[in-house]
Amino acid sequence: MINSVKTFIVTTSILCLSIAIGEPIPFLMQLDRWELLVPNIGISAMHMQLLHNGMVIMFDRTDFGVSNLSLPGGICRFDPSDTAVKFDCSAHSVLYDVVSNTYRALKVQTDTWCSSGSVLPNGTLVQTGGYNDGERATRMFSPCGYGETCDWIEFPQYLAQRRWYATNQILPDGRIIVVGGRRQFNFEFFPRPDHHRYRGSRFDFLRETTDGSNENNLYPFLHLLPDGNLFVFANTRSIVFDYKSNRIVREFPEIPGGDPRNYPSSGSSILFPIDETKNTMEVEIMVCGGAPKGAFSRAKSQHGFTRAISTCGRLKLTDQNPSWEMETMPLPRVMGDMLLLPTGNVIIVNGAGAGTAGWENACDPVTRPVIYHPFDRRFSIMSTSSRPRMYHSSAVLLPDGRVLVGGSNPHIYYNFTNVEYPTELSLEAYSPPYLSFTSDSIRPKILTNDKVVSYKRLFNVDFSIPQFLTTDLLSVRIVAPSFTTHSLAMNQRMVILKLLSVTREGLTNSYRINALGPSTAEIAPPGYYMMFLVHAGVPSVGAWVQIE
Repeated sequence: MINSVKTFIVTTSILCLSIAIGEPIPFLMQLDRWELLVPNIGISAMHMQLLHNGMVIMFDRTDFGVSNLSLPGGICRFDPSDTAVKFDCSAHSVLYDVVSNTYRALKVQTDTWCSSGSVLPNGTLVQTGGYNDGERATRMFSPCGYGETCDWIEFPQYLAQRRWYATNQILPDGRIIVVGGRRQFNFEFFPRPDHHRYRGSRFDFLRETTDGSNENNLYPFLHLLPDGNLFVFANTRSIVFDYKSNRIVREFPEIPGGDPRNYPSSGSSILFPIDETKNTMEVEIMVCGGAPKGAFSRAKSQHGFTRAISTCGRLKLTDQNPSWEMETMPLPRVMGDMLLLPTGNVIIVNGAGAGTAGWENACDPVTRPVIYHPFDRRFSIMSTSSRPRMYHSSAVLLPDGRVLVGGSNPHIYYNFTNVEYPTELSLEAYSPPYLSFTSDSIRPKILTNDKVVSYKRLFNVDFSIPQFLTTDLLSVRIVAPSFTTHSLAMNQRMVILKLLSVTREGLTNSYRINALGPSTAEIAPPGYYMMFLVHAGVPSVGAWVQIE
């Protein structure tokens, strides 16, 4: 059945009203599918990070109350500053094994609510900030082998400033920059400089972009640019920022429409793939969705939920005079998660059609993802999930090309009954159309590959393909896995590498690729990436490589 377009009415109550109007929206022949992986993982996956051993680490917050998953071996957590449960024997973090579809509980001590993260070049997750006793905490998780029991290591007062709703970005030298947070108009680095008086650095751009009590500049969008500077988007404004000298290099026009895109208005953003095969490198950003100005105040005061923003803006930073090019999504969306797929297309999943982020601040879940095709600038509406994913949902790309989706808890505590959108503890996987059996005949399969790829150095990939290969339609891509929370996929990036030669092994269906590693650490910071071969729009299963 094809759904009609809906429009959302700002009401004088907290009820969400909608009416059907217009012609039906066409959507792609459904070669995609949803799959329920785990009905109850015990916690609500507010934050997610894929690790290079194939595991996904997830966590919510310690002050949600008692979760549905006990800590192992009778372990309990005592925290006199916790606002919900001071003595808690339940878990608020899990490690999920994608291959076996199993999970185990992890122990996090300090409050991780609305925190941020990045993965170091050695594969260790560095997780920063949160709420209450977690606001200055740094936590580290190093992946371990099968059967081992690695867990969080915490440093409660490591950060120079409180970091609640901050954004992290891995840098070319392997450090992490941590930007902003509630009432924090500054940034700092991990690891911190070796002196006790370090307090971070002022960043007045964040002060300038605050909408009073509505804020609308939390979780600022950060993207590392190929010249080593940062693209920073907050509220409606965006800049190129030289973090080394703490100066704004360039400011761009405001995004048209004047509506905010950052938390709690909560749009999302991606950096389009960086293509090293082109003679002239193009750098382009896309920002989609969000909530109109004032929507947060209206929702909080119970004056109704405002229809979400349906526009996306594309900004090509390498143009001589960059200006926003606006496009319209087929479905308005706030709190959506934007992820780069191996093909270079963009999926937007989760979120609501009206309201904003915050407790009980939204309605009308958008259960249909859309896939955006950047080359021909079109959207496809995809199959429907049976589970609403509202505030505090998340999603990450997996090496097999699926998208792992979890979370959703728009309540101040765990709440499973007598509410319209109960706390969601399940995990789902979304399979885009390229995973359909109809594409198996042209799907590459990586057989062997170099595990370490150096900058500007040759490397090899051996692969097979069932039918004849069309070399002109083959590409080699590396994808940095994101730390996803609150509609922001931190550190996400894709680089299309230079393919130098493709050699067939006799009369077989096996081939060898010679390709060139990334040009610089600014283009691809050191660390672990998923490497995909994409043939005629169909990706292989990703193989892990370490860029160094």
